[in-house]
Amino acid sequence: MSIRHSVSIWFALTLTLTACGVQSIPQSENAVDAATAEVTNQYKRRADLVPNLVKTVSGYAKHEQETLTAVTEARAKATSMNIDPSKASPEEVAKYQQAQGQLSQALGRLMVVSEKYPDLKADTGFRDLQAQLEGTENRITVSRGRLIESIQAFNNLITVPPTSFTNSIFYHKPKKVQWDVAAGEKEKIEAAPEVKF
Repeated sequence: MSIRHSVSIWFALTLTLTACGVQSIPQSENAVDAATAEVTNQYKRRADLVPNLVKTVSGYAKHEQETLTAVTEARAKATSMNIDPSKASPEEVAKYQQAQGQLSQALGRLMVVSEKYPDLKADTGFRDLQAQLEGTENRITVSRGRLIESIQAFNNLITVPPTSFTNSIFYHKPKKVQWDVAAGEKEKIEAAPEVKF
């Protein structure tokens, strides 16, 4: 066998292996893990802002204790849950999303309460925290969008030929659980908004 023939075989083999998912499947899985970590990072950022927000609001609205308690409890529940993206079952993802959704709802109620207090709305500390929280919510939305795209790309690699053949021969990786709206939130967003004049 000539060197030229060996090089040709090596080149053809390399081209085949790189085109069939040997590299792209692990790379795509790494992208999913990184995107999941970014979503978790943004949720943590939000959770870190909550105590300062509660403290600021409680100084103005002491009799809104029920709302402040609900926010504090929702934060505690959301931060106590961690998921391992490589081993997360659909049930674990749903519980994690539900805990984060409960914190979002509690924060929404807190913002509604803050509308009742003009002095609170005028407080620069509160306005800064509110702006940071709104920015964090936007970052969460962007991060979740990127995660959804990376999960779709990974699932396509492992389920669509020819890379699915590589997965079934070498890796045996299962599909990643796609993030969705938590069960309690689905009914709310599917309902038509009520407009009153």
